[in-house]
Amino acid sequence: MRFRIVLPAALVMLGATGPVFASSCTEQIATIERRLDSAGAEKVTGKEPPGGPTSSNSAKALDKPPAVKPTDPSAKPTAGGVSEARALIEKARAQDKAGDTKACEDTMTQAKEKAGALP
Repeated sequence: MRFRIVLPAALVMLGATGPVFASSCTEQIATIERRLDSAGAEKVTGKEPPGGPTSSNSAKALDKPPAVKPTDPSAKPTAGGVSEARALIEKARAQDKAGDTKACEDTMTQAKEKAGALP
């Protein structure tokens, strides 16, 4: 009889230690970090990204940036905005690690606004 009670409890505990999936905020952080480490961000800030110089040797890279304007002209990127976006990403990463998804998503919205429309 005890075996019947212990087995379901053990299965519940085993299920609780299953795989951990990345949150949508984790994915947003990775996406915006790639943007902030892009050639466009390097052009705006005049600084080499933390991971080293960007490469234009990607098979997926465009020969030149598209000749379109952002839908919001006020979204012009600046070196200060890119720097602020990097700081906000660190804040979002801490919020995501703490499990505060809503705060992380709100912080990522601010980071995107600060980064602007990078070339």
